[in-house]
Amino acid sequence: MKTYYNPEDLKNFSKIGEFQKPLADKFFDYYGEVFAEGALTAREKSLIALAVAHAIQCPYCIDAYTTDTMEKGCDEEQMMEAVHVAAAIRGGASLVHATQMMNKVKEISM
Repeated sequence: MKTYYNPEDLKNFSKIGEFQKPLADKFFDYYGEVFAEGALTAREKSLIALAVAHAIQCPYCIDAYTTDTMEKGCDEEQMMEAVHVAAAIRGGASLVHATQMMNKVKEISM
């Protein structure tokens, strides 16, 4: 089945510097530092990345961080829980904006 997103493109991510090497190098340096062990483990960071990938709906990131979290020892239950955390935050972010709508309705109704 053909889709808009080509799964093979993920393998070429490291080549994005072909058109602008200095900026790509800076991005990959930053990316590497972000995912290095620090206050959070690489495993924790991978779970966060998996959750964010779902929140922003990036199929490349979902594929990459599904693989990465499994390689770092996460199981399906942990991965799904992380996705549910992202879904809850995303849903809550939509719902909290309902207060803006409610305020506007009250303003118009007065």
